[in-house]
Amino acid sequence: MSADETPPANEPAVNTGGQHANWQSLVAMSLGALGIVYGDIGTSPLYAFRECFVPHSKGEAPLAPTPENVLGLLSLFFWSMTLVVGIKYLTFVLRADNHGEGGILALLALVAPREKPERRTWGRVGLISLGLFGAALLASDGMITPAISVLSAVEGLELATTKLHHFIVPITVVILVGLFLVQKHGTAGIAVIAGPVMLVWFTTIAALGLPWIIHEPRVLMGINPWYAVSFFSHNGFHSFLVLGAVVLCLTGTEALYADMGHFGKRPIRMAWFSVAFPALLLNYFGQGAIVLARGQAVIHNPFYSLAGGWLLYPTMLIATVATVIASQALISGAFSMAQQAVQLGYSPRLSIIHTSHETRGQIYVPEINKGLMVACIALVLAFRRSGNLAAAYGIAVTGTMTITSLLLFAVMRRRWGWSLWRTASLIALFLIIDLSFLFANFPKIWHGGWFPIAAGALVYTIMSTWKAGRAQLYQTLRQATLPLEKLLSSIEREPPHRVPGVAVFMTSNPQGAPVVLMHHFKHNKVFHEQVILLYVNSEERPEVPFEQRVTIRDKGQGFFQVSARYGFMQTPNIHDIFRACAKKGMKLNAREVSFYLGRETLIITKKPGMAHWRKVLFMFLSRNARTATAFFDLPPNRVIELGAQIQL
Repeated sequence: MSADETPPANEPAVNTGGQHANWQSLVAMSLGALGIVYGDIGTSPLYAFRECFVPHSKGEAPLAPTPENVLGLLSLFFWSMTLVVGIKYLTFVLRADNHGEGGILALLALVAPREKPERRTWGRVGLISLGLFGAALLASDGMITPAISVLSAVEGLELATTKLHHFIVPITVVILVGLFLVQKHGTAGIAVIAGPVMLVWFTTIAALGLPWIIHEPRVLMGINPWYAVSFFSHNGFHSFLVLGAVVLCLTGTEALYADMGHFGKRPIRMAWFSVAFPALLLNYFGQGAIVLARGQAVIHNPFYSLAGGWLLYPTMLIATVATVIASQALISGAFSMAQQAVQLGYSPRLSIIHTSHETRGQIYVPEINKGLMVACIALVLAFRRSGNLAAAYGIAVTGTMTITSLLLFAVMRRRWGWSLWRTASLIALFLIIDLSFLFANFPKIWHGGWFPIAAGALVYTIMSTWKAGRAQLYQTLRQATLPLEKLLSSIEREPPHRVPGVAVFMTSNPQGAPVVLMHHFKHNKVFHEQVILLYVNSEERPEVPFEQRVTIRDKGQGFFQVSARYGFMQTPNIHDIFRACAKKGMKLNAREVSFYLGRETLIITKKPGMAHWRKVLFMFLSRNARTATAFFDLPPNRVIELGAQIQL
């Protein structure tokens, strides 16, 4: 199978490159991808090259800006972007689509589909743990990106005058607060201007670097990989530590995979090779040229030194706007990942608000927005310099890259049918690069690298605990559930009193009579004339077409089984379900139906299955999860809740 072949089973269902009818639409999609996908990596020149010359630990000498070191770094930058972005992600990772969608949770759903608990294997558990921790690291990346991006842009004020030094942090905080406050109004406006703004940004950074390359054309020798090899031989272990800063040129690579469903493979590849990659190379090589020309005088901020004079302020303004766009992409990605986590059962129910009726994927999650805002502001106030945050950034980026490579191995073997030696040889190449970057960041753990590990561990603990708790709760309820066929047989033998109307009972087990239904009958001694058992199932594909939304089964005795199916990129809604039912001949009005919900009160016991502290955490998450009434948009005045005590 060649690098361009995609297995038919994984052929994208939406937004693939072949669907672009003409050149104009392809260019438009590529422009959109340039703004959303490459915002993060596009703003990395603000700090990536500079950080290579900064000491990485206490007592360590800074890297000298000698011609050998500059050319070695440029060679590392060039080949890192070529191998990781161009080959690993654009050539191979983009092929691992889940019905056209990408992202680490979509990849996890692809390689570790849900199975019955009794069929779990250690391999599957390991894949799930890897995927969840990768998603957790990506969440910490979403906290760091807005902070480091905006902070690095505002730091350009220091070159204008040292008197503005004390205003850098307050200005950064104000910009971040404004960015998070506008999220509730939707991001359609930002999405529209993202492409043109980032095109201006990439044009600007290319124009800043080109004159200095012309002035110092010897920097082009950095394309030769020999200079990267020479850099390691001359600097020894110190050169290995510098890799922890080189990886900053790869920030945002996961975004091009996560946003595949929005733009498609071809526009993402076209935007990289035609605009982003050339512009980044021109700027990095331009920074190398100015360091060769001026040495120590510009090493503290080579990016803004490229501008100088009257160009400084407009460059800083464009940089600030570009970092806001880059931050917006990560924030929107965090919202999408939260939605996926809820639908796949790794997160409690959250408030998912669709902010656009025209644009797919435009959502706002208030809980995530508040958490990100607090985290970003706290990071700015705690670290105060983008250089200090760079240490934290490297761990998040390299950890996610490594986990993606490991999950890709499973995709190649299980989905694509590649041979072991072929898969292992390619993934080994990727892992050599990923693990080199990851280990190079380990010394930074005590200098800020602890944050993404701590934040990732917290998010991972929440997701894994919720999944485990729901599984144990499901097993407990299942044991107490009466088989539906047995209930219907008893109703046929001894018909109960029936009252007019329609009652909907939500259930997590389509084969049994819900506990809330039995409680209702036990206390009220009646059934409605029409009883609907509603089961909402989240499938491990991005979307389920509307015409396939519901399945209706007449079970007799006035009982109907309605199964509603949603993808992990969709949010269930009772009105949507009832519209789908109407298409199948069952007309229901949500304002005339009685909805019966169960409210479980959890009691912690010494029963095996979960550690005590995890039971406490699960109980806390359950109490603070969004109610089913709000999540499914049920009419509040038509909902009856019946409580039950469940022992964990």
